[in-house]
Amino acid sequence: MKLAIVGGGSTYTPELIDGFARLRDTLPIGELVLVDPAADRLELVGGVARRIFAKQGHPATVTTTGDLDAAVADADAVLLQLRVGGQAARNKDETWPLECGCVGQETTGAGGLAKALRTVPVVLDIAERVRRANPDAWIVDFTNPVGIVTRALQTAGHKAVGLCNVAIGFQRKFAAQLGVAPELVRLDHVGLNHLTWERGVTLLDAPGAATGREVLPELLAGFGDAIAADLHLPLPLVRRLGVVPSYYLRYYYQHDAVVAELREQGSRAAQVAEIERQLLELYADPALDTKPELLAKRGGAFYSEAAVQLIGALLGTAGGSDVQVVNTRNDGILPFLPDDAVIEVPATVDAAGVRPLPQRPVEPLFAGLIAHVTAYEQLALEAALKGGRDRVLDALLAHPLVGQVELADRLADSLLAHNKQHLSWA
Repeated sequence: MKLAIVGGGSTYTPELIDGFARLRDTLPIGELVLVDPAADRLELVGGVARRIFAKQGHPATVTTTGDLDAAVADADAVLLQLRVGGQAARNKDETWPLECGCVGQETTGAGGLAKALRTVPVVLDIAERVRRANPDAWIVDFTNPVGIVTRALQTAGHKAVGLCNVAIGFQRKFAAQLGVAPELVRLDHVGLNHLTWERGVTLLDAPGAATGREVLPELLAGFGDAIAADLHLPLPLVRRLGVVPSYYLRYYYQHDAVVAELREQGSRAAQVAEIERQLLELYADPALDTKPELLAKRGGAFYSEAAVQLIGALLGTAGGSDVQVVNTRNDGILPFLPDDAVIEVPATVDAAGVRPLPQRPVEPLFAGLIAHVTAYEQLALEAALKGGRDRVLDALLAHPLVGQVELADRLADSLLAHNKQHLSWA
């Protein structure tokens, strides 16, 4: 089996490598190709990847290249984890919206729109080259904003699915709180990428079982303080909702407080850039053959496990079908959204593809916000595909974190000014 990672020079890649090595029975990789235009980073990451595989006795070969077409040729799956503009562009996404009193964040609001505009054309070009080289290959998108990027891929007819680590993170935390194996915890997870709620948590009778008991009230009663603290949300709000929202809901539920906090503490991009500098120094050590502890501060916990489970199920190496939370086409699952919207819900995943599971009606408190952000995502995708300041303005007007014409005007001008080098039409 051959896998290719586009953006393989990321400092995060050794986390994936460690998961691939530990879970080799689920995903028996024979060849792993890391592709990245940053040759210096790529060689450092490739070296530590080889050493991790060797340390754990994994037989796969690891190759590095800047040639995308060669990397994806004959690949069974292609993983996308790129960042157009690097941490410098992310730093801008997280700072200039604050000047207008809006959240500065790389996946939502005006900053998230900027990232989508930069990213979608690049990803679609990569996907076309994958399709020409190997039309049967699965494209697994980790690249943010995952919902918009996956919608772009699926709308263009690519064999693609999006993956986020929010759901598996909740599964692991709830399992630890309950003192059970993660395989016994199933989530009633619904929404859009970075806009989700855990409406229920089932403790299964056995791994893969169809029966179990609902334990979300028990979790909220016994671990409410810890859950709320992890989300950076007030416990009374979590208890009032009666569900566990994703961390990203704080940008909506406490927007002004978050803006004040971000202005005080500086950008996450600056923090990550320093972590990456230190990681690259560690990767240069020829004795390093395990993922360093510092990598945990980089973010993306449990991505490797989620990736292995998803790819193994898609390629038929994981031993049958599996239920996993993914980003995929709606097709009537949430009837208040267009069929081509991309939703984040549990789905049956196997060699036949991805089939989202039916969902019980979504409560108006959540459905309203889901519909609102879906409309924004549709307009954001149109802006990314067609360009034009008017389309950017429309997307900003549609976003619930913006929504005012004077504010949208200022944000549109700032977005274009900070991203001209990445937008051919600007």
